[in-house]
Amino acid sequence: MTVTTQAVEELSPVKRRTPLADTWENLRRSWGGMIGLTLIVFHVLLALSSPYIVPQDPQLMDAPARNEAPSTEHLFGTDKLGRDMFSRSLVGGRVALVVTMLGTALAMTWGGLTGILLGFLGGKTDEYVMRVVDALLAIPWLLVLLLIISILGTNPWVQTLTFGFTYGYTAIRVARAATLDYVTHEFVLAARARGERKRTIVLKELLPNVLDVLLVDGAMTWSWMLLGFSSLSFLGFGVTPPTPDWGFMIAKNREILAIQPWAVFGPAIMLSTLIIGINLFSDALAKALGLDRSQGAPV
Repeated sequence: MTVTTQAVEELSPVKRRTPLADTWENLRRSWGGMIGLTLIVFHVLLALSSPYIVPQDPQLMDAPARNEAPSTEHLFGTDKLGRDMFSRSLVGGRVALVVTMLGTALAMTWGGLTGILLGFLGGKTDEYVMRVVDALLAIPWLLVLLLIISILGTNPWVQTLTFGFTYGYTAIRVARAATLDYVTHEFVLAARARGERKRTIVLKELLPNVLDVLLVDGAMTWSWMLLGFSSLSFLGFGVTPPTPDWGFMIAKNREILAIQPWAVFGPAIMLSTLIIGINLFSDALAKALGLDRSQGAPV
């Protein structure tokens, strides 16, 4: 009995790699992407476990131990109230991570869907809304954040909604620009010819095609949001004391920076390594997905 090649192929089909598997393989080959992902995972796991592994109470004040240099007991020294800076640095990113991660998800969801819808609709609606978005983007982001938070308060949920709302404007522009590359493609025209509803076309036809752009932009938005949150904390509009926070810790210890520089090393190192990790990962993700971040278009 002769078995043809076609029959063998039908009996033993070759498993094709999924786009997700291809993206992961490209990421895995990037040393920068792996370093960035490792730093992100490290900080996320640290935020989850830090209350249980800190060597000392991060809010415990010890007057005799004020302004101590790094030692075996206090690896990062102590601040002017005698609190252990190593323990405070470990738990200092918990609120920042929760607020910025949820804020990023919110910004990319409403901003991304709005941008896709505007790019799909076009016409006067797109023109008028984008002019409003341009006007809002012209206002310095820090002033907007300070204004909203100073009125509504520094509750973490208020901060999350504020960041999600403010940073969603950028997502609108990115999603709209990506959508304009697809609205004239045959699959969109065919969906329109079939009489598909606008919501169906946006969610099932356009969103999957611009999702990679939104993922890369979301990673960068997360790093910007972390800087924004730390800036607010530095100015006193972040977490409520005595809750440890990296930006607030740097602000309070800058007064004694000349005589006790080690007090700011811990929070500065933690914040910078997280942002560096996010930037490395976003660069690698953009290359893995075939995107050129300098142009915001496919390579």
